[in-house]
Amino acid sequence: MRIFKFGGASVKDADGVRNVVKVLQTTGYENTLLVISAMGKTTNAMEVVVKNYFDNRDAVPAAIQDVADYHLGIMEELFENKNHPVYDRFQELIGELKGFLAWNKSPKKSFVYDQVVGYGELISTAIVSAYFHDQGIVNTWLDVRNYIKTNNEYRDAKVDWDHTQQRIQTGINTKILNITQGFLGSDENNFTTTLGREGSDYTAAIFAYCLNADSVTIWKDVPGVLNADPRHFSETRLLNTISYREAIELAFYGASVIHPKTLQPLQRKEIPLHVRSFLQPEVPGTMVSKGKGIEPKVPCFIIKKDQVLMKLSSLDFSFIVEDNISEIFRLFHDYRMKVDLIQNSAISFSVCVDNKFDKLEDLLQTLRSKFKVSHHENVTLYTIRHFNEESIKSLQNENRILLEQRTQETVQLVVQ
Repeated sequence: MRIFKFGGASVKDADGVRNVVKVLQTTGYENTLLVISAMGKTTNAMEVVVKNYFDNRDAVPAAIQDVADYHLGIMEELFENKNHPVYDRFQELIGELKGFLAWNKSPKKSFVYDQVVGYGELISTAIVSAYFHDQGIVNTWLDVRNYIKTNNEYRDAKVDWDHTQQRIQTGINTKILNITQGFLGSDENNFTTTLGREGSDYTAAIFAYCLNADSVTIWKDVPGVLNADPRHFSETRLLNTISYREAIELAFYGASVIHPKTLQPLQRKEIPLHVRSFLQPEVPGTMVSKGKGIEPKVPCFIIKKDQVLMKLSSLDFSFIVEDNISEIFRLFHDYRMKVDLIQNSAISFSVCVDNKFDKLEDLLQTLRSKFKVSHHENVTLYTIRHFNEESIKSLQNENRILLEQRTQETVQLVVQ
């Protein structure tokens, strides 16, 4: 049993969908389950629908039409028959989306977000499944929401593992090719939930764990896990093998190739994870498995942009001690701020956070009632694993360093 995950870049257009067929013809697809993301930048387009729903209702129909036109363009290239059943299925899904926005009474943005954004994955997999059938690749389309059950923490739902495992093990025929969606689940009331942005990798790991899969393969537009993002660094190296422990460290610091949640379930059952290129399916790429460190052992650069650096100190110049720190972290939790770096002294506490839920102003207002606060927005956090002095200098020469922190294996720099 194998789990393959194809991200949005792999199915961003008709040629991409055709290429997925070539990948399967190269690798084989018996006893395989495919997890497929929304096409291209569809999730971003769906987020525009959500934003307009709350800020400018008159703009919602045009935003939905943009999503529809993008997918219709891909479908027209893939399906010569304009009466193909896939068009009816597509219109049915678009109708469900419009229907939800018409009858919804909830003012909760996270709830609305999950009900809307998930249609990107549902549409994508419906198109891919139909095209596979036309190419002679028999498959079963699965609605992942019937299998991955979660709590109702919308936009960052937690998996109910017992319920999920029971549904996956009893409800899926592993002897055939199955196609399902990444990123999505459902709560006890069958409302759609999402597992966090880029959560499709996690979906693949959930299925692998529950089905005792032999392997998971994430198909990317890069040859494997690189030591740096080629969009930001001109010279990169392919990492041939990575241990679970090292991969978890890289994911924790924000390496974009592997989702932070993906590795834990795979490690528990020692299921190897392969990261391979859908442009070169014959190349082995990177394998993450039980082992030692990384090979080759070179500095690994991780970038997190649009961060917020905050410095807090007590109003009366007293020490920042356990009581203060616990209160600060409680507030970060309440305002859903992910903490990426911490540094403290006797009377100050510095922290770099990710404001992904756009709650910074509310948090700052609360903090200022209790602490003296200064902050820098739109800063960049660089993390270098297995650093050397040359790797640090390469960043110091070009940026204004606001904060630096080192451990034995890792250095972090906040720059502006």
